[in-house]
Amino acid sequence: MMSANETAAVLIEALPYIQRFAGSTVVVKYGGNALSGTTHTDPLKVFAEDMVFLASVGIHPIVIHGGGPQINAELERQGIESKFVDGRRVTDAPTMKVVEEVLANQVNPSIVEAINSCGGKARGLSGAKDGLISVVQRNESLGFVGDVIGIGSQTLAGVLSAGEIPVIATVGVDSNGQTFNINADSVAAFVAGEMKAEKLLYLTDIEGLRRDVSRADSLISSLTDTELNDLLSDGTIAGGMIPKAESCMEAVGLGVPAVHILDGRIAHVSIIELFTDAGIGTMVTKSESTKVARS
Repeated sequence: MMSANETAAVLIEALPYIQRFAGSTVVVKYGGNALSGTTHTDPLKVFAEDMVFLASVGIHPIVIHGGGPQINAELERQGIESKFVDGRRVTDAPTMKVVEEVLANQVNPSIVEAINSCGGKARGLSGAKDGLISVVQRNESLGFVGDVIGIGSQTLAGVLSAGEIPVIATVGVDSNGQTFNINADSVAAFVAGEMKAEKLLYLTDIEGLRRDVSRADSLISSLTDTELNDLLSDGTIAGGMIPKAESCMEAVGLGVPAVHILDGRIAHVSIIELFTDAGIGTMVTKSESTKVARS
């Protein structure tokens, strides 16, 4: 147990960060891997407490969620094989049905309920059903996998103005009304750029980016988008981390000042990153040589 003085010291340490970020928007991508890989007794409650805390100190959180492990489990239950290409799920019609069902009708309501149970006000949104995420097909070989070309920024602004926390299921729709599976990291980057977020937090099941995936002591605490692109080009970053790295570069390219890859298995990791002096994980920022003013 912390003493009263220790508790006061923690609160004082957080004060300048609360003052700095009050009124700003923070996009949080809550990965299914973070949820399924944690050792917390109630990991969803811990995450929900963080989101309610952010809202309570004047920050506007937007939650983008994935659900990869949950989708995998349901596909396995139905006897549907999971296939991936460069970290993206090959999505045929039966797989698309499962993706939409799990994200919009299972994972999304559970996050909304958890936030509301902690005293927050969350509103669940489906990128497809609510017409929130417009997409085009990425390529035919991946099937029903889309790339984001637009979001309902006015809808999101309205939810935030109402004092609610948007919780977005990452299913998109094209101009013909066809639903598509979308990489949640890419959605988070696009939303962060469109909503002029101050921060984008990726909560996943790793502590950050490593120069050598087999060595924990090779964690990269900070780097620029140019340096990150070099790591992609030389193969240091591969597999399922490719979409996340690409999304980090996309986000800073869209004007987000800082993107953080954090270990969502750590209790209250969002609070630790935003409100304490000891930053954790990996932070990606814009290279000075390519930095442009935010519009």
